[in-house]
Amino acid sequence: MKIVLLESLGVSQEVLDRCAKPLLDAGHTFTAYQKDTDPKVQIERAKDADVILLANMPLSAEVIEHCPNLKFIDIAFTGVDHVAVSCAKERGIALSNAAGYSTQAVAELSLCLMLSLLRNVPQVEARCRAGATKDGLVGCELRGKTVGIVGAGAIGTRTAQLCAAFGCKVLGYKRHVTDHEAECIEFVPLDELLSRSDIVSLHCPLNDSTRHLMNRERLAQMKQGAYLINTARGGVVDSAALAQALEEGHLAGAGIDVFDLEPPLSPDEPLLHCKNTIVTPHVAFATKESMEARAEIVFDNLLSWLKGEQKNIV
Repeated sequence: MKIVLLESLGVSQEVLDRCAKPLLDAGHTFTAYQKDTDPKVQIERAKDADVILLANMPLSAEVIEHCPNLKFIDIAFTGVDHVAVSCAKERGIALSNAAGYSTQAVAELSLCLMLSLLRNVPQVEARCRAGATKDGLVGCELRGKTVGIVGAGAIGTRTAQLCAAFGCKVLGYKRHVTDHEAECIEFVPLDELLSRSDIVSLHCPLNDSTRHLMNRERLAQMKQGAYLINTARGGVVDSAALAQALEEGHLAGAGIDVFDLEPPLSPDEPLLHCKNTIVTPHVAFATKESMEARAEIVFDNLLSWLKGEQKNIV
């Protein structure tokens, strides 16, 4: 098999070599490239590949259609909306993702954004560097707040558990509630969650049913002075509507790690200019621990598929 990695997995060469060794020992070829989002470059690199590995850069139908030998796409990411999944499935190409690798990392950044907003961390840090005081910037505790988790999968559930440990009341919303949900979450309809929560944290996937889930109407349903955290996907939120809700003072602040486009962002991105907003360039998933876990999952996916035992099926 010809195996092509189209972008860095964010691990050391030593870790990458260790993960690739079983493939080379079995007689497969493995070539790793640095990220290039140009479809023509991707086609040239992958045109003869049996397997493509990638993280979160776009993989279009055009590229997939120019890879006649392609049998497996191994996605080093939880979300798969950046890959032309329908095209791959029409071609009979198997897909797997790296479910679970960043659960703790994303949950921790979600909590970090909540705490930073409540304690005015960016503002007081700037004051301190300017030789000023905290006057007018006394913050609030997370304890006692009601946190609404939209999308209570693995990451949402872990975020809920961390919030509960801080003494929060946790509400949850998901499309299908089973009998095996975390006891710390009270599941309610989305409208109720929005109206009751002091902080709403988004953890749902991006698909046709969730695109602009948080639109103007749903943002208006949130409590006056509430906070919104988005470490899910940028498209889950209508950015222009959120910017308006922040500028008009309906929401007290927002912590945003994801946008409609991958950073670097255009200076015209409205959320870059909103008051009481903390923005980070899609870093929630990225820790040393999660990157190494991701590489191990991705190569385990590949080795399992080669044995006819596909895991983490998309």
